[in-house]
Amino acid sequence: MKISKVETFLVRWGDLARPAESVLGSTAATAVVAVHADGMVGLGEASPMQGGVASLQVIAREMAPSLIGADGLDHAVTLDRLLHRLIKLGPDGIVTGALAALDIALWDLKGKAFGQPIHKLLGGAWRTRIPFYASIGGNAARDVDGVLRTVEARLKAEQPSAIKIRWDGTRGEIDRDIAGDIAKARAVRKLVGDGFPLAFDANNRYSVGAAIRVGRVLEELGFAWFEEPVESYHVKAMGEVAQRLDITVSAGEQSYTLQSVAALIESGVRMVQPDIVKMGGVTGLMQCAALCHAHGVEFVPHQTQPAIGNAANLHVLSTVMHATRPAELADGWARAADTFVDAPKPDGGCLVVPQGPGLGLAIDQAMLARRRLDVTG
Repeated sequence: MKISKVETFLVRWGDLARPAESVLGSTAATAVVAVHADGMVGLGEASPMQGGVASLQVIAREMAPSLIGADGLDHAVTLDRLLHRLIKLGPDGIVTGALAALDIALWDLKGKAFGQPIHKLLGGAWRTRIPFYASIGGNAARDVDGVLRTVEARLKAEQPSAIKIRWDGTRGEIDRDIAGDIAKARAVRKLVGDGFPLAFDANNRYSVGAAIRVGRVLEELGFAWFEEPVESYHVKAMGEVAQRLDITVSAGEQSYTLQSVAALIESGVRMVQPDIVKMGGVTGLMQCAALCHAHGVEFVPHQTQPAIGNAANLHVLSTVMHATRPAELADGWARAADTFVDAPKPDGGCLVVPQGPGLGLAIDQAMLARRRLDVTG
């Protein structure tokens, strides 16, 4: 299966009349790589940080020339060579996000070549319906009533199996409104009732002391987990909070390598959340699942993308026997529906794992052409 062409482009969401340049570097687009081989096309997705443009440029300038003529079935060897050739630009961040996109695309190609969904190539699915939680962001900017209105709307529209409230505040504003955050957590618990599963994502907003204070309240309120209470890059502090609280403390969405996930586990974090478009794609996420299983740690991937990333994540999750928590379904998941016409969507509190070859996504090619914004090196 010889690779003949590698394309990089954005799929922009929302109003097509919006100027294309306003999409660059924003969350209003998905960063896509298309790998062509033997008349087939495999699609992958890069980390959306700063719009994913930097990772796409690394693919176009530094990786694509080495991929042309390579055998797509040798993709683990090919991608390892690319990583080590570019290691001084990484291994965290832009380069790893680029490799994750390529890994997903090559798994999509492999599935299409063999006429099988990715989960079959990984050994088979334990389940094809995966419970999901509604991941609700932007709550730092809302008052209590605004948070409740937003949560009620998602409950009614999606009927999720669980809910996570996220803060998404300005980075660096540590311990800004602890009392207000606690008030919002209490109000959401009262709204949904005592038995409904809830999680709280602080988005790195607390000092160690404040995180412990908030965590004690979340324990009292019966929240299921407390996500990224302190700065993600401060592994020692994250581990301290995890070890001093009874509530499960989670982290890992900012981890780009298996070694950084291992460091979180060693610090005391008992639930890790690597993201498939950052941490090695399908291959990397499967390695993380094995690492977590070996250490008795919960494996609950982070995932905020509407189509390619979501489908790839579900293929992996379906194969993990010891999965313990729902999959993430973030704000704006429906923005891809007119392009990826059968992308997974809420269905009775679950997401259905695609069954078509590769990722199993059907694409409206005319709409894709309209939404496509090419990114060159």
